[in-house]
Amino acid sequence: MDLMKIKDPSFLKKLSNKELQTLSQDIRQFLIERLSSTGGHIGPNLGVVELTIALHKCFDSPKDKIIWDVGHQSYVHKILTGRADQFDTLRQYKGLCGFPKMAESEHDVWETGHSSTSLSAAMGMAIARDLKKESSYVVPVIGDGALTGGMALEALNHIGHEKKNMIVILNDNEMSIAPNVGALHNVLGKLRTAGKYQWAKDELEYLLKKIPAVGGKLAATAERVKDSLKYLFVSGVFFEELGFTYLGPVDGHDFENLFENLSYAKKTEGPVLLHVITKKGKGYKPAENDTVGTWHGTGPYKMDTGDFVKPVNTPPAWSKLVSETVRKLARKDERIVAITPAMPVGSKLEGFANEFPERMYDVGIAEQHAATVAAGLATQKMKPFLAIYSTFLQRAYDQVVHDICRQNLNVFIGIDRAGLVGADGETHQGVFDIAFLRHVPNIVLMMPKDENEGQHMVYTAVQYDEGPIAMRFPRGNGLGVPMDETLKPIPIGTWEVLKKGQDAAILTFGTTIPMALEAAGILEKRGVSVKVINARFIKPLDQEMLLKLFKENMPILTIEEAVLQGGFGSSILEYAHEKGFHHMEIDCMGIPDQFIEHGSVEKLLEEIGMTTDDVVKRMNILARKKQKRA
Repeated sequence: MDLMKIKDPSFLKKLSNKELQTLSQDIRQFLIERLSSTGGHIGPNLGVVELTIALHKCFDSPKDKIIWDVGHQSYVHKILTGRADQFDTLRQYKGLCGFPKMAESEHDVWETGHSSTSLSAAMGMAIARDLKKESSYVVPVIGDGALTGGMALEALNHIGHEKKNMIVILNDNEMSIAPNVGALHNVLGKLRTAGKYQWAKDELEYLLKKIPAVGGKLAATAERVKDSLKYLFVSGVFFEELGFTYLGPVDGHDFENLFENLSYAKKTEGPVLLHVITKKGKGYKPAENDTVGTWHGTGPYKMDTGDFVKPVNTPPAWSKLVSETVRKLARKDERIVAITPAMPVGSKLEGFANEFPERMYDVGIAEQHAATVAAGLATQKMKPFLAIYSTFLQRAYDQVVHDICRQNLNVFIGIDRAGLVGADGETHQGVFDIAFLRHVPNIVLMMPKDENEGQHMVYTAVQYDEGPIAMRFPRGNGLGVPMDETLKPIPIGTWEVLKKGQDAAILTFGTTIPMALEAAGILEKRGVSVKVINARFIKPLDQEMLLKLFKENMPILTIEEAVLQGGFGSSILEYAHEKGFHHMEIDCMGIPDQFIEHGSVEKLLEEIGMTTDDVVKRMNILARKKQKRA
């Protein structure tokens, strides 16, 4: 079938199962070919081809609400809703988003890039449907990994209590990004092997109805027998105890099985949970054989071999530099324990886990729990390292405030993917952490200029014993600078001058330092002398250096790859006001008050006015203002 001609899913209603199987093959081949060039979430999407087709055949989108949890498994949905012709632009600047996007299609009824939100959103939609007296199906699709998120469990509890009509599709592939962990995962494992349960329950109910009524005693006994059989076949039917009608497990790649169970689900009153077993990466051997999560989301790859297309001789990835430095320090410090919320692969903690399995904890998609576990460890004089993406740290905000910072506990938070991350777009840009951490008492917040300073900051964080400390670091690789063999602490709250200057100063840190130095070099040739300062401690500020700049009446430009409101630049303005320097020329450059969509980091910085040329223009203006005042 020519996938480019698909406009909407209605054509599926007319196709036979055999034709649907052919369509499935065509979609898989399309995805394998296109994603080999663009990269993307290939594993999750190859696993839901038949399931997505079945949902769109059985339901009428967008009247019926199909809600994708996380959203990285929505590529097949995008193809079936008329967007195949945009896949060459997938996750590229102004191109097709890698997640559901309402602006792209009326069939995208919920936007998400974070896990475990679909059930709560579905409950809201179901309540609205009933209040408006409308008739439609609400169908959230949630993965087994996402069920480890507390928000999903809260929603299950509420849905089961309210008895709203809803069909929850549990897409069980035994993986989230990495292999799933936890007791709930084990419950699902038992359900996967309990295929006889539904048949046996139905047969027993049929037999009970044929027994003549001889009083309440026999009826009560019969119910107890039925319940006992339930627990005989399935040890603890978790979902039925929560108030759901449980169907399954169902082969998620068998159309006949899917259609039969979806048809039954549509006729069932109250909440239904359809347990669907799928194979992540199905149809592409390298992705099928993945046991650690490498093929969850990838860059470009060679389609015939599955080898990833990567530049050679690149500096180490920031995630690996940080995790390996922690690992190195853990050899001498038995207090160090690593914690991650389902991101051992992304945070490059495999080496730590292999060497110190008893000191490595993947808690699943449970960021709040991860933060408070770290706090609990710290109360016992341990040294927890919480490895977490900036965008996911947002979910643990209260725990950072209430459990870590308020108690002034020695937790080291490694904030990975800080700043713009590019292709994953607005749900994953790590641009809010400075603003939501800077105002919290007790915490130290820092970001290194390069990987050498980064390893010293990790050492500083582990040695620090006066409260919580967080280190931001970006996605991608380091700069390739020489690495010191001996680690040393960096005095807390100290900045360093990278380039001397008399006319104006740039205060910046991390990924924007090269931009600042380049701009200062251009300005130097034009007769403007600019001091460049590595403001590596975002909190606390280097007050001594700042006061010196203020007293010299030095115009200042702050640059941060983070939101301006409440950010680093705001702290400089606040400090100038506090110390009575109300007429200082201070300009702030950063992320404007908007969500930044997907695209290369370079393109995004250009769009929001954060380039070397923009720095040069702003510094010229500041320097001229100083000359006029003089």
